[in-house]
Amino acid sequence: MLAQAIKRRLSKEENQKGFTLIELLAVIVILGIIAVIAIPLIGNVINKSRADADVATARQIYDASRMYIIGEKDGDFSGITSVSIEGESGLQTKGYLEASLYLPSNKKLVTSGTVSFTSGKLTKVLVKWGTGDDDKKEFTAAQVLSAEPSPKP
Repeated sequence: MLAQAIKRRLSKEENQKGFTLIELLAVIVILGIIAVIAIPLIGNVINKSRADADVATARQIYDASRMYIIGEKDGDFSGITSVSIEGESGLQTKGYLEASLYLPSNKKLVTSGTVSFTSGKLTKVLVKWGTGDDDKKEFTAAQVLSAEPSPKP
């Protein structure tokens, strides 16, 4: 009799398939906790990478202005207060920057801007992509110079 009861009990457990409601709820709660923690972290990583990409673009513009001064002005930084991105003697016109330069954070075409110098040292990089007052971004010398230089091809 005891053997038959044990046999019936084991046969029921062997035929069970699937998860119980409590097991499913536990998994859903765990996934919810992971999502609450991970989603803000992922958002911060994305925002930081956009900001870093913008600074890298400003560094590219600064490097182009230095190459322009070395190539066109024989490396004499004295008397140079700014270098324009566009225009007749701009970096894009002279071939130091591509004409289709985009700001990575908003994917807008850079239409104008300047690289400003004081006593031969970088003070700021101003990038514009439209005609509005909000269509510009300014980078300080510390931001630009802390960015990694572009790798050599």
